[in-house]
Amino acid sequence: MRILCAVDGSEWSQWGVQALEALAEREPEVVTLLHVVDPSALRAGRGGNPVAEKRALAAMEKAGGILLREAERSARVALGQAATGPRTTLHRVLAHGPLARTIVRRARHAKADLILIGSRGLSDIQGFLLGSISRQVVSIASCPVLVVKQPLPKLTHATLAVDDSKHSRAAARFLRSFILPESATTTILSSAERPVTDLAVRYLSKAQVAELERPVLERTTRLVASLRDEFLKEGYAAVTAVQMDHVIDTIVKQVEADHADLLVIGSRDLTKSERLYLGSVSESLLRHAPCSVLIVRGRRA
Repeated sequence: MRILCAVDGSEWSQWGVQALEALAEREPEVVTLLHVVDPSALRAGRGGNPVAEKRALAAMEKAGGILLREAERSARVALGQAATGPRTTLHRVLAHGPLARTIVRRARHAKADLILIGSRGLSDIQGFLLGSISRQVVSIASCPVLVVKQPLPKLTHATLAVDDSKHSRAAARFLRSFILPESATTTILSSAERPVTDLAVRYLSKAQVAELERPVLERTTRLVASLRDEFLKEGYAAVTAVQMDHVIDTIVKQVEADHADLLVIGSRDLTKSERLYLGSVSESLLRHAPCSVLIVRGRRA
């Protein structure tokens, strides 16, 4: 696997580098450590001093180089290769441009299978309106993105939220192929869509509601069972859960009940207009999930 890990010196950025430890068992082929300098931040005010801006840019580049060397040392420790021969090739890249778009562009250039990025997990209204860098990256990236929202030194339990779509099946394949260590357990969860409205329930008996819900629950149960069989066939421990409730609430509650280290969801490619909002399910889970989130999309899934 080829990984691009964005670093900026913040605590949550360090979580992203440290998360390589959770992926070390899969021995990534290449890890590209990327630091982005955005010159436009120096030109925010008109009538600035060009000489001062040039000096400030040089200082930012120097600091970025130091940061990348420190990140490389941390990455070698996380990968368990600090005192052994290198099994993963590490590259340091200092790039210029808008942060999110440059991260995505460099990931494409590196042919990355995964973008790894730390996030402070803003869930307040200001964070939603401004948009964190991790949210912007997820909205425009064409490959899977792992947003690390808390320290992730190892992966023991993942929750895979699925529906009956090719995107969910792609997420399941990506999780097995690139992410899961052999010792991890996965809960395969699906929240079935209720076939009757809350208003209609008022005028139906419990038996009538159950009769309407039964085919939906049976279909959803078959879906998660078939995915579980694929995990078991490849030697991974997996259990299933089926609920019929609000999808976001169901997933968040399951993650909390599992004490999951990672939530995994599949997502289709977004249109330009949809990228502004990222998509209701992905956006909500990225904001509210109490653990790190892996959003899988793109042909490499």
